[in-house]
Amino acid sequence: MSEPYYITTAIAYPNGRPHIGHAYEAIATDAIARFQRLMGRDVRMVTGTDEHGLKMAQTARGAGRDTLEFADEMSSYFREMCAELNISNDVFMRTSDKKHHEASIAIWKAMEASDDLYLDRYEGWYSVRDEAFYGEEELTEGEGGIKLSPQGTPVEWTVEESWFFRLSKYQDALLALYRDNPDFIRPESRKNEVLRFVEGGLKDLSVSRTSFDWGVPVPGSPGHVMYVWVDALTTYLSGIGYPDKDGDFGRYWPANVHIIGKDIVRFHAVYWPAFLMSAGLALPKQAFGHGFILSRDGVKMCKSAGNAADPLELAERYGVDQFRYFLLREVNFGQDGSWSEEAIVTRSNAELANSFGNLAQRTLSQIFKNCDGYLPAIHGHTEDDNALFELVGKTVSETIPAAVENLALSQAVEAWISAVFACNAYIDAQAPWTLKKTDFARMETVLATLYISIAQLAVAISPIIPAGAEKLFDSMGIPPELRNFKGIASHWYSPLAEADFRLQQPQGVFPRLELPEEA
Repeated sequence: MSEPYYITTAIAYPNGRPHIGHAYEAIATDAIARFQRLMGRDVRMVTGTDEHGLKMAQTARGAGRDTLEFADEMSSYFREMCAELNISNDVFMRTSDKKHHEASIAIWKAMEASDDLYLDRYEGWYSVRDEAFYGEEELTEGEGGIKLSPQGTPVEWTVEESWFFRLSKYQDALLALYRDNPDFIRPESRKNEVLRFVEGGLKDLSVSRTSFDWGVPVPGSPGHVMYVWVDALTTYLSGIGYPDKDGDFGRYWPANVHIIGKDIVRFHAVYWPAFLMSAGLALPKQAFGHGFILSRDGVKMCKSAGNAADPLELAERYGVDQFRYFLLREVNFGQDGSWSEEAIVTRSNAELANSFGNLAQRTLSQIFKNCDGYLPAIHGHTEDDNALFELVGKTVSETIPAAVENLALSQAVEAWISAVFACNAYIDAQAPWTLKKTDFARMETVLATLYISIAQLAVAISPIIPAGAEKLFDSMGIPPELRNFKGIASHWYSPLAEADFRLQQPQGVFPRLELPEEA
């Protein structure tokens, strides 16, 4: 049985429609999951919606809606986003699901059994928007003297009875975790932030609320609902069957990586491992805090800023594959990045349409015209052929997998496009359109070399542009069992050629894009 690989997105808070930041995280996580499948891993990808908490209840009330009804609608938009953007998640877990409530109650009882929960009175600063508690030392002053969280959100003084988690008990264990597992938090800048926070001293964490009832009820404590982050983080367990410790949970836990925004690293790198330690459960191997998607003027894209871009509108306007490619090519994963419609069009036209798309179209068209659609024979390779095979082969089998294992997605794409450029330089230098008249056998070998290289490159980029890659595979007759790293590295070309496969009239996979007049 193949090695398991468990990856998650953060669990999105659906008090509004998805914005480009949600799309970016889902696409990046999906690409990593798809790469791992291509490498032969048994992948489980979980995403979903975090629907509890005061913010959700207030938003529903402000809209004059029943909270669950409102959550149903909002969650459906995130499901739609996953479907429209070709996200290959195995599970979409909602925190309002009964199965999730059962998991949350189970981990609560496990923490209670460790004597890590106690009843007391909470007095402190709380951000409804962040669903987070902050110390006085973390606050700044905004306009009119309003107090703001580190995220720039308003906080309010809260006083209520609360269950507390003995977070302070786990300070030394957390520091040992970071020391002994240097890749537990990535990138390095996020780890340094967490280290400073934990080294500064941990206070016990309020983990229940009584001021509202929209959440998972605390077992044996009427009037209390779980702090939303206890509930939300447990999604990573409920999504694979916890509290049943056999089946999927037994196979996939602990998670290989949680892909999350940099603004919620603390919850995943401090609270989450402490909860798991208390519950006697294994810890995830890594939390990776990616950057924000910014507008062209460097402002974070979000609903509260009034500049949120609709990712589905962009995908419909420019193509899902083109949108996916742009985000993962343009933004260095782990850092902030900016976008614009002009940038999407420019990048897609230059690399997908002009470079890879044109390479495939030129090669397949010549085989269709000059070889009557039959795959050309190979009449011995030259040094130029072997050099291209070596470059493409190393890129596909070594460079790209290594980059993806390191979650360096933009570097993986950069390596891929460099190999595409090499193929274009090869076809220009070999000029098979001229060889047709002077050396037909050599023309056949050149076209066969390109055909093999294009198939390898299509496999390597398929996690990022899955629809376009599938269309190209189908047109090239590449069997499904070969559409992975191991299969495409095998000797597949001759059997396909000898099977009398015949190309049909090639159709362009990546059309050139145009900016709408209003853009």
